[in-house]
Amino acid sequence: MNRGTIHIDNLSIGYPGKGDVKVVASGICADINSGELTCLLGANGVGKSTLLRTLSAFQPKLDGKISIQGKEIGDYTDKELSRVISVVLTEKCDIRNMSVIELIGLGRSPYTGFWGTLSKEDKEVVERSITLVGIPHLTHRMVHTLSDGERQKVMIAKALAQETPVIYLDEPTAFLDFPSKVEMMQLLHHLSRQTDKTIFLSTHDLELALQIADKIWLMDKVNGVTIGTPEDLSLNGSLSNFFARKGIVFDLETGLFRVDNEYTFQIRLVGHGQKYAMVRKALQRNGILANRNIESEIYIETGDLKGDGSFVFNYPGKDSVRVTSIENLLELVLSFHK
Repeated sequence: MNRGTIHIDNLSIGYPGKGDVKVVASGICADINSGELTCLLGANGVGKSTLLRTLSAFQPKLDGKISIQGKEIGDYTDKELSRVISVVLTEKCDIRNMSVIELIGLGRSPYTGFWGTLSKEDKEVVERSITLVGIPHLTHRMVHTLSDGERQKVMIAKALAQETPVIYLDEPTAFLDFPSKVEMMQLLHHLSRQTDKTIFLSTHDLELALQIADKIWLMDKVNGVTIGTPEDLSLNGSLSNFFARKGIVFDLETGLFRVDNEYTFQIRLVGHGQKYAMVRKALQRNGILANRNIESEIYIETGDLKGDGSFVFNYPGKDSVRVTSIENLLELVLSFHK
């Protein structure tokens, strides 16, 4: 059972402005649990970085309480905090003449002496962190030769080597291509389970967060912070309201966001699974509203992947037409619609 590592009560965050204090968000009440991946989502300028810095004790809170493992964050000394919180930032580290294993070893600095000499136990922690992130092959590489994805994994291994119950990450996928983004998010989710750590990250990768995160924090200037599982936020309308702007809608049927097209025609789909979803997507891109709930004499049978791979277009008074690709189906439907 997941435990509440971080307890937040009536938190207000902000920073000094010209002659006054700028309040970014207030009244935040939440728990962040161990063994869960929590993602913070919001537009640029809404205050995500301010919230993350406040939770990391990089800047003071305006009001309220932040408790980590039952202790108020302000009651920790800097040395104690270094054994409770580790942070992985967006900025690329421009480090030369240092190997990967040496950089990860710096994660042990809260536990080593003045000279930073690693004991046998420290080295074991470093090796274990490297294994958890899956980068033994990078151990002796120089840091400046790494790709963005490799460098980010090294920084995560360094955070693991710090052996803190809490890990904060600021845009960990910012410089990665899409496959690497997916791999990184899956890695973080896996680590939250395997290590039982509390992993909290700020991200712009909306679709990945909705598919992989255990909890979502939606942050905006109107409603402050709205918290829940992706599924609960979908069902209660929070996601739809949060991203309710021209051209983007939340599709309850797929649980994903899509471009909102103007529809000039509608048609009923029969079927399920991947073929159904792909036909629906293609038709809607072409201005045709399509789903199984539409009542129309004209309908398309999409079948399933176990069938012969064809699609059947049915309309009254004429023979059904069978085609073998969505491209051909689109040509048929669009020519009929004309």
